[in-house]
Amino acid sequence: MTTHPDSTPPPTKRHHGRVESITGYESLARAVGWTHPAVALGEVKETSFGRVGVMVCQFVARENGSNTIQFMTTEQPSLSVVHQVCMTLSALAATSATPRPSGETRTEQTARAVMGINQQLRITTLATKGVWEVAWLALSPDNANMAYIARTIDKSNQFAVVSRGTIGSLPDILEDLDVGTVVPFTPAGSQAIAVSKGAMAAFTQVATMHSPSLSEVGEVLGESVPESAFGSPGTTLVQALKALVEAAPSPPTVFVTGHSLGGCIATMLAPYLRAQAQSWKKIPQFGLVTFAAPTAGLQSFATFVNSVPWVINDHVVNFYDMVPLAWNSLDSAKKWYPDPGPKANPVVTGLIEKINELKKNYEYVQPGTTVSLNTTYQFYDGDLVRSTVADFLGQVAYQHSDPLYLTLVGAPIPPAAPVVHGMTPTFGNSGSSVVITGTGFSPVKLGNHIDFGPIACDPGTVTVNPAGTQITAKVPDGVGLVDVQVTHRLGTSAACPLAQFAYGGPAPVVVSKVDPNVGSALTTVTISGSGFTKDAVVKFNGAVSEHVGFVSDTKLTAKVPRGVDTVNVTVTVGVATSPTSPASEFTHKL
Repeated sequence: MTTHPDSTPPPTKRHHGRVESITGYESLARAVGWTHPAVALGEVKETSFGRVGVMVCQFVARENGSNTIQFMTTEQPSLSVVHQVCMTLSALAATSATPRPSGETRTEQTARAVMGINQQLRITTLATKGVWEVAWLALSPDNANMAYIARTIDKSNQFAVVSRGTIGSLPDILEDLDVGTVVPFTPAGSQAIAVSKGAMAAFTQVATMHSPSLSEVGEVLGESVPESAFGSPGTTLVQALKALVEAAPSPPTVFVTGHSLGGCIATMLAPYLRAQAQSWKKIPQFGLVTFAAPTAGLQSFATFVNSVPWVINDHVVNFYDMVPLAWNSLDSAKKWYPDPGPKANPVVTGLIEKINELKKNYEYVQPGTTVSLNTTYQFYDGDLVRSTVADFLGQVAYQHSDPLYLTLVGAPIPPAAPVVHGMTPTFGNSGSSVVITGTGFSPVKLGNHIDFGPIACDPGTVTVNPAGTQITAKVPDGVGLVDVQVTHRLGTSAACPLAQFAYGGPAPVVVSKVDPNVGSALTTVTISGSGFTKDAVVKFNGAVSEHVGFVSDTKLTAKVPRGVDTVNVTVTVGVATSPTSPASEFTHKL
Protein backbone atom coordinates (compact mmCIF):
# COMPACT_ATOMS: atom_id res chain seq x y z
CA MET A 1 0.00 0.00 0.00
CA THR A 2 1.47 3.35 -1.08
CA THR A 3 1.08 6.36 1.16
CA HIS A 4 1.08 10.00 0.03
CA PRO A 5 0.86 12.20 3.15
CA ASP A 6 0.20 15.89 2.77
CA SER A 7 3.58 17.58 2.71
CA THR A 8 4.86 20.22 5.10
CA PRO A 9 3.47 23.54 3.88
CA PRO A 10 5.86 26.23 2.66
CA PRO A 11 6.58 29.34 4.74
CA THR A 12 3.40 31.22 5.44
CA LYS A 13 2.47 34.68 4.28
CA ARG A 14 0.82 36.71 7.01
CA HIS A 15 -1.64 39.49 6.32
CA HIS A 16 -4.28 41.52 8.13
CA GLY A 17 -7.82 42.03 6.94
CA ARG A 18 -11.46 42.02 7.90
CA VAL A 19 -13.35 38.74 8.12
CA GLU A 20 -15.99 38.24 5.48
CA SER A 21 -18.84 35.75 5.75
CA ILE A 22 -18.23 32.50 3.89
CA THR A 23 -21.52 30.76 3.28
CA GLY A 24 -21.45 27.06 4.08
CA TYR A 25 -18.38 27.09 6.33
CA GLU A 26 -19.95 28.27 9.56
CA SER A 27 -20.05 24.68 10.83
CA LEU A 28 -16.26 24.54 10.61
CA ALA A 29 -15.67 27.68 12.64
CA ARG A 30 -15.04 25.55 15.70
CA ALA A 31 -12.00 24.06 13.98
CA VAL A 32 -10.10 26.88 15.62
CA GLY A 33 -12.63 27.62 18.35
CA TRP A 34 -14.08 30.87 16.98
CA THR A 35 -17.37 32.09 15.68
CA HIS A 36 -15.70 33.08 12.43
CA PRO A 37 -15.53 30.67 9.49
CA ALA A 38 -12.34 28.67 9.75
CA VAL A 39 -11.61 28.14 6.08
CA ALA A 40 -11.88 30.07 2.84
CA LEU A 41 -11.27 28.41 -0.48
CA GLY A 42 -9.81 30.02 -3.56
CA GLU A 43 -11.22 29.26 -6.97
CA VAL A 44 -10.48 25.94 -8.64
CA LYS A 45 -9.42 26.95 -12.14
CA GLU A 46 -9.75 23.57 -13.85
CA THR A 47 -13.04 21.78 -14.39
CA SER A 48 -11.75 18.57 -15.92
CA PHE A 49 -10.73 15.53 -13.90
CA GLY A 50 -7.14 16.74 -13.56
CA ARG A 51 -4.95 17.95 -10.72
CA VAL A 52 -5.39 21.45 -9.40
CA GLY A 53 -3.91 23.68 -6.75
CA VAL A 54 -6.20 24.99 -4.03
CA MET A 55 -5.47 28.01 -1.89
CA VAL A 56 -6.51 27.59 1.74
CA CYS A 57 -6.74 30.50 4.19
CA GLN A 58 -6.94 29.68 7.88
CA PHE A 59 -7.67 32.34 10.46
CA VAL A 60 -5.12 31.89 13.25
CA ALA A 61 -5.54 34.73 15.73
CA ARG A 62 -8.12 37.23 16.82
CA GLU A 63 -6.76 40.70 17.58
CA ASN A 64 -8.01 41.95 20.94
CA GLY A 65 -11.56 40.88 20.26
CA SER A 66 -11.89 43.18 17.24
CA ASN A 67 -13.36 42.24 13.89
CA THR A 68 -9.90 42.26 12.34
CA ILE A 69 -7.92 39.06 12.59
CA GLN A 70 -4.59 37.75 11.41
CA PHE A 71 -4.61 34.96 8.88
CA MET A 72 -2.16 33.00 6.80
CA THR A 73 -2.26 31.64 3.30
CA THR A 74 -0.40 28.59 2.10
CA GLU A 75 -0.34 26.87 -1.25
CA GLN A 76 -1.55 23.34 -0.52
CA PRO A 77 -0.42 20.25 -2.40
CA SER A 78 -2.38 19.61 -5.58
CA LEU A 79 -5.76 18.04 -4.94
CA SER A 80 -7.64 16.02 -7.49
CA VAL A 81 -10.91 17.32 -8.88
CA VAL A 82 -11.90 13.65 -8.90
CA HIS A 83 -11.60 13.73 -5.10
CA GLN A 84 -13.71 16.88 -4.89
CA VAL A 85 -16.48 15.53 -7.11
CA CYS A 86 -16.49 12.07 -5.56
CA MET A 87 -16.52 13.42 -2.01
CA THR A 88 -19.40 15.73 -2.90
CA LEU A 89 -21.37 12.84 -4.38
CA SER A 90 -20.54 10.73 -1.31
CA ALA A 91 -21.71 13.47 1.05
CA LEU A 92 -25.00 13.77 -0.84
CA ALA A 93 -25.65 10.08 -0.16
CA ALA A 94 -26.59 11.11 3.39
CA THR A 95 -29.57 13.08 2.04
CA SER A 96 -32.79 11.88 3.68
CA ALA A 97 -30.84 9.06 5.34
CA THR A 98 -33.36 8.63 8.16
CA PRO A 99 -37.10 8.00 7.81
CA ARG A 100 -39.49 10.74 8.84
CA PRO A 101 -40.39 10.34 12.56
CA SER A 102 -44.14 10.26 11.87
CA GLY A 103 -43.61 7.51 9.34
CA GLU A 104 -43.11 7.05 5.60
CA THR A 105 -42.77 4.06 3.32
CA ARG A 106 -39.40 2.99 1.97
CA THR A 107 -40.52 4.12 -1.48
CA GLU A 108 -41.48 7.56 -0.14
CA GLN A 109 -38.11 7.89 1.56
CA THR A 110 -36.39 6.79 -1.66
CA ALA A 111 -38.28 9.43 -3.64
CA ARG A 112 -37.41 12.09 -1.06
CA ALA A 113 -33.72 11.14 -1.35
CA VAL A 114 -33.78 11.34 -5.15
CA MET A 115 -35.50 14.73 -5.11
CA GLY A 116 -33.14 16.07 -2.42
CA ILE A 117 -29.94 14.86 -4.11
CA ASN A 118 -31.03 16.26 -7.47
CA GLN A 119 -31.88 19.58 -5.83
CA GLN A 120 -28.31 19.81 -4.56
CA LEU A 121 -26.75 18.54 -7.81
CA ARG A 122 -28.32 21.49 -9.62
CA ILE A 123 -26.21 23.91 -7.54
CA THR A 124 -23.48 25.19 -9.86
CA THR A 125 -21.17 26.35 -7.05
CA LEU A 126 -20.59 22.82 -5.75
CA ALA A 127 -17.74 20.67 -7.04
CA THR A 128 -20.29 18.84 -9.21
CA LYS A 129 -20.85 22.15 -11.13
CA GLY A 130 -24.54 21.47 -11.80
CA VAL A 131 -23.75 18.87 -14.49
CA TRP A 132 -24.69 15.69 -12.62
CA GLU A 133 -28.09 14.07 -11.98
CA VAL A 134 -29.42 10.94 -10.29
CA ALA A 135 -30.11 8.13 -12.75
CA TRP A 136 -30.99 5.34 -10.27
CA LEU A 137 -31.35 4.96 -6.50
CA ALA A 138 -32.30 2.15 -4.15
CA LEU A 139 -32.64 1.79 -0.40
CA SER A 140 -32.32 -1.47 1.52
CA PRO A 141 -35.45 -2.75 3.32
CA ASP A 142 -33.96 -2.03 6.76
CA ASN A 143 -32.58 1.41 5.72
CA ALA A 144 -29.09 0.14 6.58
CA ASN A 145 -27.63 0.81 3.12
CA MET A 146 -28.30 2.95 0.08
CA ALA A 147 -26.71 3.33 -3.33
CA TYR A 148 -27.30 5.59 -6.28
CA ILE A 149 -25.98 6.11 -9.79
CA ALA A 150 -25.27 9.65 -10.96
CA ARG A 151 -24.46 10.66 -14.51
CA THR A 152 -23.13 13.78 -16.18
CA ILE A 153 -25.37 15.77 -18.51
CA ASP A 154 -22.63 17.85 -20.16
CA LYS A 155 -21.48 15.26 -22.73
CA SER A 156 -18.43 14.32 -20.63
CA ASN A 157 -19.81 10.74 -20.52
CA GLN A 158 -19.11 9.93 -16.87
CA PHE A 159 -21.02 7.95 -14.27
CA ALA A 160 -20.59 7.52 -10.53
CA VAL A 161 -21.80 4.67 -8.35
CA VAL A 162 -22.16 5.99 -4.81
CA SER A 163 -22.78 3.82 -1.76
CA ARG A 164 -23.91 4.81 1.72
CA GLY A 165 -23.64 2.58 4.76
CA THR A 166 -25.39 2.63 8.12
CA ILE A 167 -25.89 5.99 9.82
CA GLY A 168 -25.40 5.91 13.59
CA SER A 169 -22.92 5.68 16.47
CA LEU A 170 -19.41 5.05 15.13
CA PRO A 171 -18.47 2.47 17.80
CA ASP A 172 -21.76 0.63 17.15
CA ILE A 173 -21.16 0.71 13.39
CA LEU A 174 -17.67 -0.75 13.75
CA GLU A 175 -19.00 -3.53 15.98
CA ASP A 176 -21.66 -4.38 13.36
CA LEU A 177 -18.97 -5.18 10.77
CA ASP A 178 -18.39 -8.58 12.43
CA VAL A 179 -14.67 -8.48 11.63
CA GLY A 180 -13.97 -11.49 13.84
CA THR A 181 -15.32 -13.72 11.07
CA VAL A 182 -14.05 -13.71 7.49
CA VAL A 183 -15.76 -15.18 4.44
CA PRO A 184 -14.75 -15.61 0.78
CA PHE A 185 -15.42 -12.66 -1.50
CA THR A 186 -17.22 -14.87 -4.02
CA PRO A 187 -17.62 -12.19 -6.74
CA ALA A 188 -13.84 -12.43 -7.19
CA GLY A 189 -14.23 -16.03 -8.34
CA SER A 190 -11.90 -17.37 -5.66
CA GLN A 191 -12.43 -18.96 -2.27
CA ALA A 192 -9.06 -17.60 -1.11
CA ILE A 193 -9.97 -13.88 -1.12
CA ALA A 194 -11.23 -12.97 2.35
CA VAL A 195 -13.41 -10.11 3.62
CA SER A 196 -15.21 -9.63 6.92
CA LYS A 197 -18.60 -11.25 7.29
CA GLY A 198 -20.25 -7.91 8.07
CA ALA A 199 -18.73 -6.16 5.05
CA MET A 200 -19.84 -9.03 2.82
CA ALA A 201 -23.38 -8.79 4.18
CA ALA A 202 -23.50 -5.06 3.44
CA PHE A 203 -22.14 -5.61 -0.07
CA THR A 204 -24.69 -8.36 -0.74
CA GLN A 205 -27.53 -6.11 0.37
CA VAL A 206 -26.42 -3.24 -1.87
CA ALA A 207 -25.83 -5.52 -4.87
CA THR A 208 -29.28 -7.12 -4.64
CA MET A 209 -31.62 -4.30 -3.63
CA HIS A 210 -34.07 -2.99 -6.25
CA SER A 211 -35.18 0.51 -7.14
CA PRO A 212 -38.92 1.17 -6.70
CA SER A 213 -41.33 2.13 -9.44
CA LEU A 214 -43.23 5.40 -9.69
CA SER A 215 -46.55 3.55 -9.39
CA GLU A 216 -45.65 2.71 -5.77
CA VAL A 217 -45.71 6.34 -4.64
CA GLY A 218 -47.97 9.35 -5.16
CA GLU A 219 -46.92 12.47 -3.31
CA VAL A 220 -43.91 12.94 -1.03
CA LEU A 221 -44.01 15.80 1.50
CA GLY A 222 -46.96 17.22 -0.40
CA GLU A 223 -45.13 17.24 -3.75
CA SER A 224 -45.82 15.17 -6.83
CA VAL A 225 -42.88 12.92 -7.64
CA PRO A 226 -41.56 13.42 -11.19
CA GLU A 227 -41.17 10.36 -13.40
CA SER A 228 -37.45 11.12 -13.70
CA ALA A 229 -37.07 10.32 -10.00
CA PHE A 230 -37.16 6.60 -10.75
CA GLY A 231 -34.79 5.71 -13.54
CA SER A 232 -34.70 1.98 -14.38
CA PRO A 233 -37.53 1.07 -11.95
CA GLY A 234 -37.45 -2.38 -10.39
CA THR A 235 -33.79 -3.01 -11.28
CA THR A 236 -30.67 -3.88 -9.31
CA LEU A 237 -27.54 -1.75 -9.35
CA VAL A 238 -25.74 -3.82 -11.97
CA GLN A 239 -28.84 -4.02 -14.19
CA ALA A 240 -29.34 -0.26 -14.06
CA LEU A 241 -25.67 0.50 -14.70
CA LYS A 242 -25.55 -1.86 -17.66
CA ALA A 243 -28.56 -0.17 -19.27
CA LEU A 244 -27.10 3.30 -18.70
CA VAL A 245 -23.64 2.40 -20.00
CA GLU A 246 -24.98 0.69 -23.12
CA ALA A 247 -27.14 3.75 -23.84
CA ALA A 248 -24.10 6.05 -23.59
CA PRO A 249 -22.63 7.46 -26.83
CA SER A 250 -19.32 5.66 -26.19
CA PRO A 251 -17.75 3.58 -23.40
CA PRO A 252 -17.84 5.92 -20.36
CA THR A 253 -15.79 6.22 -17.21
CA VAL A 254 -17.47 4.95 -14.03
CA PHE A 255 -16.24 6.12 -10.62
CA VAL A 256 -17.22 3.98 -7.62
CA THR A 257 -17.09 5.94 -4.39
CA GLY A 258 -18.39 6.33 -0.84
CA HIS A 259 -17.62 7.80 2.57
CA SER A 260 -17.20 5.75 5.78
CA LEU A 261 -19.02 2.41 5.50
CA GLY A 262 -20.09 3.50 2.05
CA GLY A 263 -16.41 3.59 1.13
CA CYS A 264 -15.87 0.14 2.61
CA ILE A 265 -18.74 -1.18 0.46
CA ALA A 266 -17.33 0.65 -2.58
CA THR A 267 -14.07 -1.34 -2.39
CA MET A 268 -16.16 -4.47 -2.99
CA LEU A 269 -18.67 -2.99 -5.43
CA ALA A 270 -15.99 -1.65 -7.78
CA PRO A 271 -14.32 -4.98 -8.68
CA TYR A 272 -17.72 -6.69 -8.80
CA LEU A 273 -19.15 -4.13 -11.25
CA ARG A 274 -16.00 -4.12 -13.35
CA ALA A 275 -16.09 -7.91 -13.65
CA GLN A 276 -19.76 -7.82 -14.70
CA ALA A 277 -19.05 -5.10 -17.28
CA GLN A 278 -16.58 -7.22 -19.23
CA SER A 279 -19.51 -8.89 -21.04
CA TRP A 280 -21.35 -5.65 -21.87
CA LYS A 281 -21.53 -4.24 -25.40
CA LYS A 282 -19.72 -1.14 -24.21
CA ILE A 283 -17.04 -1.78 -21.58
CA PRO A 284 -16.38 1.27 -19.41
CA GLN A 285 -13.25 2.24 -17.54
CA PHE A 286 -13.57 2.14 -13.74
CA GLY A 287 -12.09 4.25 -10.98
CA LEU A 288 -12.25 3.62 -7.22
CA VAL A 289 -12.14 6.51 -4.74
CA THR A 290 -13.02 6.03 -1.05
CA PHE A 291 -13.11 8.41 1.89
CA ALA A 292 -12.74 7.54 5.59
CA ALA A 293 -13.39 3.88 4.84
CA PRO A 294 -12.79 1.11 7.37
CA THR A 295 -11.00 -1.91 5.92
CA ALA A 296 -13.13 -4.57 4.25
CA GLY A 297 -10.75 -7.52 3.97
CA LEU A 298 -7.40 -9.21 4.49
CA GLN A 299 -4.20 -9.02 2.42
CA SER A 300 -5.70 -11.36 -0.18
CA PHE A 301 -8.53 -8.90 -0.81
CA ALA A 302 -6.21 -5.88 -0.99
CA THR A 303 -3.93 -7.71 -3.45
CA PHE A 304 -6.93 -8.64 -5.60
CA VAL A 305 -8.32 -5.07 -5.69
CA ASN A 306 -4.90 -3.55 -6.39
CA SER A 307 -4.36 -5.95 -9.31
CA VAL A 308 -7.22 -4.36 -11.24
CA PRO A 309 -6.24 -1.69 -13.83
CA TRP A 310 -8.20 1.25 -12.39
CA VAL A 311 -8.06 4.76 -13.82
CA ILE A 312 -7.67 5.83 -10.18
CA ASN A 313 -7.53 3.82 -6.94
CA ASP A 314 -7.32 6.28 -4.03
CA HIS A 315 -8.13 5.83 -0.36
CA VAL A 316 -8.50 9.36 1.04
CA VAL A 317 -8.23 9.71 4.82
CA ASN A 318 -8.08 12.37 7.50
CA PHE A 319 -4.96 11.39 9.47
CA TYR A 320 -6.87 12.00 12.74
CA ASP A 321 -9.98 10.09 11.75
CA MET A 322 -10.24 6.91 13.82
CA VAL A 323 -12.58 5.02 11.48
CA PRO A 324 -10.09 4.37 8.62
CA LEU A 325 -7.71 2.85 11.19
CA ALA A 326 -10.12 -0.04 11.57
CA TRP A 327 -8.86 -2.70 11.35
CA ASN A 328 -5.13 -2.42 10.78
CA SER A 329 -3.87 0.32 13.13
CA LEU A 330 -6.66 1.20 15.55
CA ASP A 331 -4.36 1.04 18.57
CA SER A 332 -2.57 4.21 17.44
CA ALA A 333 -5.68 6.23 18.35
CA LYS A 334 -5.00 5.53 22.02
CA LYS A 335 -2.25 8.19 21.85
CA TRP A 336 -4.56 10.84 20.41
CA TYR A 337 -5.23 13.70 20.17
CA PRO A 338 -2.27 16.11 20.03
CA ASP A 339 -2.58 19.50 21.70
CA PRO A 340 -5.02 20.99 22.42
CA GLY A 341 -6.69 17.58 22.80
CA PRO A 342 -8.79 15.81 23.79
CA LYS A 343 -6.45 13.20 25.26
CA ALA A 344 -7.66 9.62 25.46
CA ASN A 345 -8.42 8.84 29.11
CA PRO A 346 -8.39 5.27 30.50
CA VAL A 347 -12.06 4.74 29.66
CA VAL A 348 -11.44 5.77 26.04
CA THR A 349 -8.34 3.58 25.67
CA GLY A 350 -10.34 0.69 27.11
CA LEU A 351 -13.10 1.29 24.55
CA ILE A 352 -10.55 1.35 21.69
CA GLU A 353 -8.98 -1.88 22.95
CA LYS A 354 -12.40 -3.51 23.15
CA ILE A 355 -13.28 -2.51 19.59
CA ASN A 356 -9.87 -3.61 18.30
CA GLU A 357 -10.27 -7.03 19.90
CA LEU A 358 -13.25 -7.66 17.62
CA LYS A 359 -10.93 -8.51 14.73
CA LYS A 360 -9.36 -11.35 16.75
CA ASN A 361 -6.07 -12.36 15.08
CA TYR A 362 -6.94 -11.31 11.55
CA GLU A 363 -4.69 -8.78 9.79
CA TYR A 364 -6.76 -6.40 7.71
CA VAL A 365 -5.17 -4.48 4.83
CA GLN A 366 -6.63 -1.47 3.01
CA PRO A 367 -6.36 -1.53 -0.80
CA GLY A 368 -5.43 1.47 -2.91
CA THR A 369 -3.12 4.45 -2.63
CA THR A 370 -3.66 6.23 0.67
CA VAL A 371 -3.94 10.02 0.45
CA SER A 372 -3.52 11.33 4.00
CA LEU A 373 -4.73 14.82 4.96
CA ASN A 374 -4.72 16.95 8.15
CA THR A 375 -1.52 15.29 9.38
CA THR A 376 -0.66 18.25 11.62
CA TYR A 377 -4.08 18.33 13.34
CA GLN A 378 -4.77 21.70 11.78
CA PHE A 379 -8.51 21.11 11.86
CA TYR A 380 -10.29 20.16 15.09
CA ASP A 381 -13.44 21.05 17.01
CA GLY A 382 -12.35 23.59 19.62
CA ASP A 383 -15.39 22.85 21.77
CA LEU A 384 -14.36 19.20 22.19
CA VAL A 385 -10.85 19.23 23.66
CA ARG A 386 -11.34 18.05 27.24
CA SER A 387 -10.14 14.61 28.29
CA THR A 388 -13.62 13.16 28.72
CA VAL A 389 -15.32 10.28 26.94
CA ALA A 390 -17.97 12.62 25.54
CA ASP A 391 -15.42 15.07 24.13
CA PHE A 392 -13.21 12.33 22.67
CA LEU A 393 -16.10 10.60 20.91
CA GLY A 394 -17.40 13.99 19.80
CA GLN A 395 -14.00 14.80 18.27
CA VAL A 396 -13.97 11.37 16.61
CA ALA A 397 -17.32 12.19 14.99
CA TYR A 398 -16.09 15.65 13.90
CA GLN A 399 -12.90 14.27 12.35
CA HIS A 400 -14.99 11.70 10.46
CA SER A 401 -17.66 14.14 9.27
CA ASP A 402 -18.60 14.88 5.67
CA PRO A 403 -18.11 18.68 6.04
CA LEU A 404 -14.53 18.28 7.25
CA TYR A 405 -13.65 15.82 4.49
CA LEU A 406 -15.13 18.18 1.91
CA THR A 407 -12.98 20.98 3.27
CA LEU A 408 -9.84 18.84 3.33
CA VAL A 409 -10.21 17.99 -0.37
CA GLY A 410 -11.07 21.60 -1.25
CA ALA A 411 -14.75 21.13 -2.10
CA PRO A 412 -17.59 23.50 -1.13
CA ILE A 413 -20.09 22.18 1.40
CA PRO A 414 -23.62 21.44 0.12
CA PRO A 415 -26.68 22.86 1.90
CA ALA A 416 -27.34 21.08 5.17
CA ALA A 417 -30.40 19.21 6.34
CA PRO A 418 -32.52 21.21 8.80
CA VAL A 419 -30.97 21.79 12.22
CA VAL A 420 -33.17 22.65 15.22
CA HIS A 421 -31.56 24.79 17.94
CA GLY A 422 -34.52 25.25 20.28
CA MET A 423 -38.21 25.88 20.73
CA THR A 424 -40.54 28.01 22.86
CA PRO A 425 -42.55 27.13 24.77
CA THR A 426 -41.41 23.59 25.55
CA PHE A 427 -44.65 22.56 27.24
CA GLY A 428 -48.35 23.10 26.71
CA ASN A 429 -51.43 21.49 25.22
CA SER A 430 -52.68 20.39 21.83
CA GLY A 431 -53.66 23.31 19.63
CA SER A 432 -51.20 25.74 21.20
CA SER A 433 -48.51 27.43 19.07
CA VAL A 434 -44.76 26.94 19.28
CA VAL A 435 -41.84 28.76 17.65
CA ILE A 436 -38.98 26.53 16.46
CA THR A 437 -35.59 28.14 15.81
CA GLY A 438 -32.70 26.70 13.83
CA THR A 439 -31.02 26.75 10.42
CA GLY A 440 -31.56 25.17 7.04
CA PHE A 441 -35.36 25.36 7.10
CA SER A 442 -36.96 25.54 3.66
CA PRO A 443 -38.24 29.05 2.92
CA VAL A 444 -40.83 27.57 0.55
CA LYS A 445 -44.45 27.46 1.66
CA LEU A 446 -45.34 23.91 2.73
CA GLY A 447 -41.66 23.00 2.36
CA ASN A 448 -41.19 22.05 6.05
CA HIS A 449 -42.97 19.19 7.76
CA ILE A 450 -43.02 19.10 11.56
CA ASP A 451 -43.36 16.01 13.74
CA PHE A 452 -44.07 15.89 17.46
CA GLY A 453 -42.68 12.43 18.10
CA PRO A 454 -44.72 10.04 15.92
CA ILE A 455 -47.48 12.62 15.26
CA ALA A 456 -47.30 14.98 12.26
CA CYS A 457 -48.40 18.60 12.39
CA ASP A 458 -51.04 19.83 9.98
CA PRO A 459 -48.90 21.37 7.16
CA GLY A 460 -51.45 24.17 6.85
CA THR A 461 -50.54 25.44 10.33
CA VAL A 462 -46.80 25.67 9.60
CA THR A 463 -45.19 28.98 8.57
CA VAL A 464 -41.51 29.90 8.14
CA ASN A 465 -39.66 33.20 7.99
CA PRO A 466 -37.89 34.20 4.73
CA ALA A 467 -34.44 33.49 6.25
CA GLY A 468 -35.34 29.87 6.97
CA THR A 469 -34.43 30.22 10.65
CA GLN A 470 -37.82 30.27 12.43
CA ILE A 471 -40.91 28.11 12.11
CA THR A 472 -44.28 28.61 13.78
CA ALA A 473 -46.50 25.55 14.14
CA LYS A 474 -49.57 24.34 16.03
CA VAL A 475 -49.13 21.43 18.43
CA PRO A 476 -50.94 18.29 17.24
CA ASP A 477 -52.79 15.90 19.53
CA GLY A 478 -50.39 13.89 21.65
CA VAL A 479 -49.24 12.86 25.09
CA GLY A 480 -46.02 12.60 27.09
CA LEU A 481 -42.59 14.01 26.29
CA VAL A 482 -41.65 14.07 22.58
CA ASP A 483 -38.89 15.33 20.29
CA VAL A 484 -39.93 18.00 17.80
CA GLN A 485 -38.20 17.52 14.44
CA VAL A 486 -38.27 19.17 11.01
CA THR A 487 -38.20 17.25 7.73
CA HIS A 488 -37.77 18.46 4.15
CA ARG A 489 -36.17 17.17 0.95
CA LEU A 490 -32.64 17.27 2.32
CA GLY A 491 -33.34 15.33 5.49
CA THR A 492 -34.70 15.33 9.03
CA SER A 493 -33.29 17.34 11.91
CA ALA A 494 -31.66 15.43 14.75
CA ALA A 495 -33.38 15.39 18.12
CA CYS A 496 -32.47 18.50 20.12
CA PRO A 497 -32.71 18.64 23.94
CA LEU A 498 -34.04 22.21 23.76
CA ALA A 499 -36.79 21.14 21.33
CA GLN A 500 -38.59 18.58 23.47
CA PHE A 501 -42.26 19.22 24.11
CA ALA A 502 -44.00 18.11 27.29
CA TYR A 503 -47.75 17.73 26.87
CA GLY A 504 -49.39 19.25 29.94
CA GLY A 505 -46.01 20.32 31.40
CA PRO A 506 -43.79 20.87 33.22
CA ALA A 507 -41.04 22.00 30.83
CA PRO A 508 -38.17 19.50 30.34
CA VAL A 509 -35.07 20.34 32.39
CA VAL A 510 -32.08 20.81 30.08
CA VAL A 511 -28.63 22.43 30.39
CA SER A 512 -27.44 23.82 27.04
CA LYS A 513 -24.48 25.96 28.13
CA VAL A 514 -22.20 26.73 31.10
CA ASP A 515 -20.41 30.09 30.87
CA PRO A 516 -17.57 30.26 31.65
CA ASN A 517 -16.88 26.54 31.40
CA VAL A 518 -13.40 26.78 32.94
CA GLY A 519 -12.59 28.30 36.32
CA SER A 520 -11.67 27.85 39.95
CA ALA A 521 -13.75 27.29 43.08
CA LEU A 522 -16.26 30.08 43.85
CA THR A 523 -16.32 31.22 40.22
CA THR A 524 -19.82 32.37 39.30
CA VAL A 525 -21.13 30.68 36.18
CA THR A 526 -24.26 31.30 34.12
CA ILE A 527 -26.22 28.18 33.22
CA SER A 528 -28.50 28.34 30.18
CA GLY A 529 -31.18 25.81 29.31
CA SER A 530 -34.86 25.24 29.97
CA GLY A 531 -37.28 24.18 32.70
CA PHE A 532 -35.53 26.08 35.52
CA THR A 533 -37.40 27.21 38.65
CA LYS A 534 -36.55 29.21 41.78
CA ASP A 535 -35.98 26.02 43.80
CA ALA A 536 -33.63 24.42 41.22
CA VAL A 537 -30.65 22.49 42.62
CA VAL A 538 -27.33 22.79 40.76
CA LYS A 539 -24.66 20.11 41.11
CA PHE A 540 -21.11 19.82 39.82
CA ASN A 541 -20.62 16.03 39.58
CA GLY A 542 -22.67 15.57 42.74
CA ALA A 543 -21.20 18.52 44.64
CA VAL A 544 -24.06 20.91 45.38
CA SER A 545 -23.63 24.61 44.65
CA GLU A 546 -24.59 26.54 47.77
CA HIS A 547 -25.25 29.76 45.88
CA VAL A 548 -27.81 29.50 43.06
CA GLY A 549 -29.53 32.52 41.56
CA PHE A 550 -32.73 32.31 39.54
CA VAL A 551 -32.74 34.65 36.55
CA SER A 552 -35.48 33.08 34.40
CA ASP A 553 -36.84 29.70 33.42
CA THR A 554 -33.96 29.51 30.91
CA LYS A 555 -31.10 30.95 33.00
CA LEU A 556 -29.49 30.39 36.41
CA THR A 557 -26.30 31.57 38.10
CA ALA A 558 -24.29 29.37 40.45
CA LYS A 559 -21.00 29.45 42.34
CA VAL A 560 -18.63 26.59 41.62
CA PRO A 561 -17.91 24.28 44.59
CA ARG A 562 -14.42 22.87 45.13
CA GLY A 563 -13.40 20.05 42.84
CA VAL A 564 -10.92 18.74 40.28
CA ASP A 565 -10.87 17.76 36.62
CA THR A 566 -13.79 18.09 34.22
CA VAL A 567 -17.25 17.57 35.69
CA ASN A 568 -20.84 17.60 34.49
CA VAL A 569 -23.15 20.36 35.64
CA THR A 570 -26.72 19.22 36.26
CA VAL A 571 -29.90 21.01 37.29
CA THR A 572 -32.61 19.22 39.28
CA VAL A 573 -36.17 20.50 39.49
CA GLY A 574 -38.42 18.27 41.57
CA VAL A 575 -37.79 14.71 40.41
CA ALA A 576 -36.36 15.74 37.03
CA THR A 577 -32.59 16.10 36.45
CA SER A 578 -31.04 17.45 33.26
CA PRO A 579 -29.12 14.98 31.05
CA THR A 580 -25.37 15.46 30.59
CA SER A 581 -23.55 16.36 27.39
CA PRO A 582 -20.35 18.18 26.34
CA ALA A 583 -22.37 21.42 26.61
CA SER A 584 -22.89 20.84 30.33
CA GLU A 585 -19.21 20.30 31.22
CA PHE A 586 -17.10 22.50 33.52
CA THR A 587 -13.34 22.18 34.01
CA HIS A 588 -11.76 23.10 37.35
CA LYS A 589 -8.69 25.26 36.93
CA LEU A 590 -5.83 24.11 39.17
